[in-house]
Order: sequence, then structure tokens, then C-alpha cells
Amino acid sequence: MRTETGKPNALLANSRNAIEYIRKQIACICRQIPPREPGSTGERKAAEYMASVLEKDCGCNAASVEHFKEHPASFYGYCRVQGILDILSCLGFFVHPVITLVFGCSSMLLFLLFFVLYIPVIDRFFPERTGTNVTAVRPCKSTVKRRLFFNGHIDAAWEFPLNYHFGGFVFEIPGVMSLCGVLLNISMAVCALCGSGDWTQTVMLWALLFIPSYIAIGFTFNPGRIVAGANDNLSGCLLGITILREMEKQGIELENTEVGVILTGSEEAGLRGSKAWCRAHQKDYQDVPTFIVCMDTIHSPEHLMVNEKDLNGTVSLDAGLTDAFMRAATEVGVPCRKGRIPLMGGATDGAGFAQGGFRSASVTGMSHKLENYYHTRRDIPDSLNPEGLENCYKAAVRLLEMIDSKELDI
Repeated sequence: MRTETGKPNALLANSRNAIEYIRKQIACICRQIPPREPGSTGERKAAEYMASVLEKDCGCNAASVEHFKEHPASFYGYCRVQGILDILSCLGFFVHPVITLVFGCSSMLLFLLFFVLYIPVIDRFFPERTGTNVTAVRPCKSTVKRRLFFNGHIDAAWEFPLNYHFGGFVFEIPGVMSLCGVLLNISMAVCALCGSGDWTQTVMLWALLFIPSYIAIGFTFNPGRIVAGANDNLSGCLLGITILREMEKQGIELENTEVGVILTGSEEAGLRGSKAWCRAHQKDYQDVPTFIVCMDTIHSPEHLMVNEKDLNGTVSLDAGLTDAFMRAATEVGVPCRKGRIPLMGGATDGAGFAQGGFRSASVTGMSHKLENYYHTRRDIPDSLNPEGLENCYKAAVRLLEMIDSKELDI
């Protein structure tokens, strides 16, 4: 990928200015646009603003703003449903062990389906809202032979009060304790039904000590406070947008590679935007090899990682694209490693695209031990890390160059 004058890659040479643009744009969005909770007016306005930037400054013929129906409140509402089931599984034992078994197994099944696998089994019980996605493509000069999308999610999260006040370690305690408590409840119920004796009554009295953790689960999210989401994930959105903007500024036109961005809404509500995008575009972009690189929470340079598995470690991402990003980072001297989104670690939209049949990779730049800005009011423009942003920008630009010059066999 070279300019028409044959000079070296101007995108890398101008990386410092590109990062400064990213920081200013993120500050502008956080300052001028309402909070961007999933399915909100703020999410839609941010999508429309970024779509206008893509059309005016990035050489995209059009930026399509697309809407989809969803039930985003189910994602924090799940925690309260889970807490109620856990409490009933504990107290039900003193009426009859079968009650504990029913509510305990229901709690475990809900945890597996909704929290681990993101299957929207309880969505219908929560209000419907409208989410927003954006798709934009910068055309190439000749016949399209390859296509690369950069992805980030527009929406911002509900605050995690425990992470804000006490840190990530304390935030994880209620979830772990609740899981242990419910497993204990189920085990004691099975023992009682098998006639194992009165000792189970004594153990269940001790099981009452888990009730505070069940209550705490219900307050994992604070739906009354939406964080600014500068790192998570305006960083990913603006990285993709800025690569296209710099191409337009430098007059760089690719011969046979289309490059674009997909900006997804409602990732924080269970990948609702990426899944809606896949449903809407399941027959599109099948003409040539098409790749989607999801960039989510790009902050710490020491934690830049391309994930081989996503969605709590249950979804495999594209191995060829993952290896290609690693190679790109190495070639521009950027520290990067392979990893995975662990159990209880959540997901990125990379999983949603993979489940929808698209070749995707997921790049993150944060510790999975939950940094103090993650889903808290500290996630503001001042907390952005220029070095972390620049490293990811360089690796992404080099990946685009490798795909365009057919250096990769993927």
C-alpha cells in the first residue's frame, strides 16, 4: 500500500497525528452526545455522527445507518433474576428439597444459556428498544478481490459499582460465591432426596451465609449510570474510522481491496448489534474473501492481544486472520500476544461475527482482571492511552497493507 508518488506508507509515518485526531474525536463525542447505553438515543446520535464523518472525510460513497429491534435491559435484568433464583434455591430447602432442586437447576441453566453463551432466553420479558449499526466501505480503484472491515462498538456500558468502589477482585467475588452456593444447594437437595440424613439440614443452615452474595449479584450493574465509554469502545470505533480518514488525506487508493468499517450498537447488551448485522447481511459480502477485525477497549500497550477464542472462551475465531494480525504487529515492532476471552470474561463482537459465518478476529488492549476504568465512570477521554492506541493503529495498518499486497495466504 503506497501513495501514488511511491513514497513509503504514509499512514504509519503520520501515526502520531492520527492518534491525536482519535483523542479529539472521542472527547467531542463524549462531550456533545448523550450517554450511549444500548438501544438509546445517544447510541443512535453517535452512530449518525460517525456515519457523517465516514461520508465527508473518509472517502466512503455512503455510510448506511441501520436499525434493529432488541431488548437490552435483559442484560442487567438477568443479574436480578439470577439473584432471585439463587435465594429461592436456598430458602426452598426448608420447605422441600425439590424446590431447591428446581430453582437451583433453573439458576444454573440460565447462567449457562444467557451469561456464558449469550442466548437471549429472557429477552421477551423486557422492553423493546431500537439499536443502531453503521456500515461504510471505501471503494478500490479496480475489481474488488478482497475486503477488510474494522469494527468497534458504539454503545457504552452500565456502570459496575463494585469495580468502581473496590476494584476488579471484589467485583468478581459475588459471582464466584453465588456459583459455589447454588452448587452446594443442589448437592444438599440431592442428598436429602436420597435419604442421606439430618446432616443436610445443618449444612443448609450454613448455606444461608451465601445469601448476601445472591443479593450482591442483583447490584452488579447500575442501570442509572452510563459510563462515557472512551476506551470501551470509542477507541475501537475511531481507530477504524481514522485509518480510512488517513487514506483519504494521503490520497491512498487500493487497487483491488475494499476497506471499510462496521460500527455496531448494543455490544454491551450481549452482542446484539453484531448479531443483527449478520442477520441483515448474511447474503452480502460473499463475492470475495472478506475479513472483519474487531478492536475493543484498546488501552494498555502491555496487554495488546489478539484472541483465538471469544465469548467466555466458547467461540473460535479465524485462525488465519489471528495469525496475520500477530505477524503484522511483529513486523511494525508492536508487542502483542495471542490469548482468549476467559470464562466470566464476556465477549467482543468478534464472536458475534464468527457465529454469523464471517471470518473475524478480536483484538483487545486491556487486562481481563478488570482495570479500574472498565465499566466505571473513570472511562473518560483523559484515561485514553496514546501509546496503546498507536500500537494497535500501526498493527492494523500493516495488516491492511499485507492483505492488499497479497502477502498473506488466508
